[in-house]
Amino acid sequence: MKSNTHLASATLPSPVGPLTLIADTTGMVAVLWENERPGRVPLDGDVGSDAMPILQEAKRQFEEYFNGRRQTFDLPLAAKGTPFQSKVWKALTAIPFGTTRTYAEIARQIGRPRAVRAVGAAIGRNPLSILVPCHRVIGSNGKLTGFAGGLPRKAILLKLENTGERASAQTIAKRQRSAG
Repeated sequence: MKSNTHLASATLPSPVGPLTLIADTTGMVAVLWENERPGRVPLDGDVGSDAMPILQEAKRQFEEYFNGRRQTFDLPLAAKGTPFQSKVWKALTAIPFGTTRTYAEIARQIGRPRAVRAVGAAIGRNPLSILVPCHRVIGSNGKLTGFAGGLPRKAILLKLENTGERASAQTIAKRQRSAG
C-alpha cells in the first residue's frame, strides 16, 4: 500500500540510456534505468511529473558527471531500505571516483566480513544507481558482476571514470555496442 508521499520524476537522457530521477521533498529517492525490473525499487508514494528544484539540480549534476566536470554528487539522498541496506549503501558512497572495491571489501568495511552475499543483495537493491556508486563494486576475481543497469552499462560507467574519456561518454557507449 502506498503512502501519501508525493514523489516527482524527471527523465534524463544519458550515455547509458534514459535515467528516471525520482525525488520527494527531502531528497533523491531513486535513479531508475530504462527497462527497470519491476519491484526492484519499491516507491512509497504516487509519482508525478511536476518539477521539484532538486530534480533540476540532479539533472545538472548528472550532466556534469557525464561530461567529465564532476566526480562526486552533492544532493540530499532519501533512499529507503533496511538498516543493513542503508549501512551497505553508505559504504558505497565512500568508494572514490575512478576506483573499485569488491563485495568482500565492502563486507569487511561494514564489519560483517562473512556477509558477502548479503552485501551483494543489498547492493542489488540500491535505489540510487550512480549517485550511490554500486557500479564501482566488482567480483573478487576482478570481473564485472551484477548491476541493475546491466553489465554493458557498468562497463561504460567504469571506463568513463577510469580513462579520462568522460567528455566522450557517447563514444565509449558506441564502441561498447560495436565491440560486443
